[in-house]
Amino acid sequence: MKIFELEELSRIIAKLKSKKKKIVLCHGCFDLLHPGHIKHLHEAKEMGDVLVVTVTPDIYVDKGEGRPAFAQNIRIEAMASLECVDYVAINKYPTACETLRLLRPDVYVKGGEFEGKRDRKLQEEQEVLVEIGGEMRYTHSEVVFSSTKLLNQYFQDVYPEETRRFLEDFSSKYSFEYIKERLGSIKDLKVLLIGDGIIDEYHYCESMGKSPKAQIIVHKYISHEVFVGGSFAIANHLAGLCNIVHLATLLGKEDSKEDFVLKNLKPNIETKFFYRECGPTIVKRRYINQYQNQKVFEVNYINNQYIKDECEKEILNYLKRKIPEYDLILVADFGHGFITDKIIKTIEGLSKKIAVNAQVNGANAGYNLITKYKSPNFICLDLPEARLATQDRFSPIEDIARKLSKSLKSDYIIITEGKHGSTGIDRNGKVDRTFAFSIKVVDITGAGDAFFAYAAPCFALDLPLDLVSFIGNAVGALAVQILGNKRSIEKCELLEFIHTILKK
Repeated sequence: MKIFELEELSRIIAKLKSKKKKIVLCHGCFDLLHPGHIKHLHEAKEMGDVLVVTVTPDIYVDKGEGRPAFAQNIRIEAMASLECVDYVAINKYPTACETLRLLRPDVYVKGGEFEGKRDRKLQEEQEVLVEIGGEMRYTHSEVVFSSTKLLNQYFQDVYPEETRRFLEDFSSKYSFEYIKERLGSIKDLKVLLIGDGIIDEYHYCESMGKSPKAQIIVHKYISHEVFVGGSFAIANHLAGLCNIVHLATLLGKEDSKEDFVLKNLKPNIETKFFYRECGPTIVKRRYINQYQNQKVFEVNYINNQYIKDECEKEILNYLKRKIPEYDLILVADFGHGFITDKIIKTIEGLSKKIAVNAQVNGANAGYNLITKYKSPNFICLDLPEARLATQDRFSPIEDIARKLSKSLKSDYIIITEGKHGSTGIDRNGKVDRTFAFSIKVVDITGAGDAFFAYAAPCFALDLPLDLVSFIGNAVGALAVQILGNKRSIEKCELLEFIHTILKK
């Protein structure tokens, strides 16, 4: 018998360690078992005496559309069937950290693709290993993308015929290896992100009924989660692509939440915080009906007036010194008082390339339009933002894109359209239509930020518009499956997704 509950397995491992056995642990989803997994596990077994495998439970698998393909009981049985594996358990926690503390392996083994990676989750695992006296090692067998043939079969009928034809045509134009190589080259890009930092709170509740004394629905609190959003979330996405990301953002001087922000940013993000005197670090508290996963109410803790002159002067001095050092300046303008006209003028006057996302939201009520920028090189907007900017409610999206291109003279403009994909236009007036690749939608919050974070660096490398749009839509398809900004999109999972949908 190889399959045990975690607690029982902990007692077994303790006995084995008392007999001087060296315990090796591998952890993962192990969906659609393939030769890459088997090579990884065989190599891990050689690092000790006993190989233990813990498997991610179904509820915590977040690896793309339709995953896991196989339920957790099937996946642990597959692991237990391998001769090299001695013990198997389902991990009942969201990450491997608590499992490491419970099992206390001598060696914790990850795939070679994680070696040298700057990742908050990986850093937390390393910290736990120091705590328990274990070590992390890596296998270096050839990487095989998650059972591509099986995944392709699984995806075969997911998309409409029109989308399948688009993907077939696209794959004949761009190979997966080319896309992988171009995404890999982003790592050396020098990027400065300037934008509003936001804390996202999700408060889950249950509707209890209408109050007999007022015209309101009464809700019962269940739990809550807190994530970094706004430019913090965009920086985390970028940090999966670039070796180093520099972030300039605004916090409230009182209750800055700086410790929380720093703890939830990836380690390869270097921050420059500015502090406003009047107002908190922005918090957007959303109340969610847990069972329907629907937002029922939102409260913003915010001062959305422009920053005072003294703070603005400090920011301007910083930007004048730093902007010339960077290949790309990203502006994530949420319209919450950080990005003033003088700051915009300074950015536009000194930058080599500028990418801008000017958002319209409930806190700026349509006052934060892309037209306050003169000629950014790359613009990413959603359709309502584009219509507001052109004051055109009804014209076809291609006409809206042309109007914006003519007035702003940008190199690329991409307008995202949710389930309808995106429309882009380049400096020569060529229009590109890219389909959406999402089927399952958990939450659309943050999907546009993820799209922008990946599309802007691709633009900076002079990738063609259709490829930039494709990558952005692929990222968006992954992002809408994640609740808010609970985690960032990693380059490896994007590549896995692209490899799958291109059927190569």
